[in-house]
Parts: sequence; structure tokens; C-alpha cells
Amino acid sequence: MRVLGVDYGERRMGLAVSDPEGKIASGIGTVQIKGMRNAAEQIIMAVNERGVGCIVLGYPRNLSGTESPMSERVLKLKLLLEQNLPREIGIELFDERLSTAYAHQLMNITDTRGRRRKENIDTLAAQIILQDYLDRGAHTE
Repeated sequence: MRVLGVDYGERRMGLAVSDPEGKIASGIGTVQIKGMRNAAEQIIMAVNERGVGCIVLGYPRNLSGTESPMSERVLKLKLLLEQNLPREIGIELFDERLSTAYAHQLMNITDTRGRRRKENIDTLAAQIILQDYLDRGAHTE
């Protein structure tokens, strides 16, 4: 089963998808979004185009583990997706603490700068979230 990883932001959203065996995450792009409904539409389109059976939403928490202001938005997005997708498609929250920081670190190592960095950071963050999820084997339980 393919799994879709999502790094949701207010203006941009990074997307990644797993291989059919659910072992390797690959970034599929960053999408400019205009509000939560538009984000949900983009996710639903990716689910339909790629035969996804599960969605993993990066769930932002503070380093202390407490809820962040963005946590509430991600919960609302999850609810919106649940209302508009078949029940068979699982939607899970996955702690994304430090995923964007790690993506920035990788971009520094590869000396990716400027416009190219901005265009790819959200996709890389989604890929990191999804790969961490896959590595933990959470989708096979």
C-alpha cells in the first residue's frame, strides 16, 4: 500500500509518497496552497492519482512535546480529509518535531541555496516525515 506524507504549512505544503511496499519515501513536490480547503483538495487529488491507502500528516509539536499553534490547524485538516475521503483511507498524525530543521541541515550539507532551497525544503520535510513513519513500521500494524 502506498502512503502519502504531508508537511502542511499555511502557504505551502510538501508531499511525499512511498513505494507500493511502503518501504521508501520519495518527495513528489511542494504545492502552493490557498487555505485549508485548497490543501485538502490537493491532498485528495494526490491520493486519487497515486493510489494511496494511508495519509500521514506531520503533526507539529513544540520541542517539549506540547501542542503548537499549528497543531490545531493540522487537526482541522485531518477532520476535513476524514469528511471527504472514503473510510478505507487511513489518516494518521505523526510527530514532525525537527523534520524541517533536519531538512535545512541536509540542504546545508548539499549547499542548496536561494530559490531552489525554498522550492524543495517542504518536499524534503514531507519525505523525512514519511520515511521516519515507514521506518517505525507504524503502517503495518
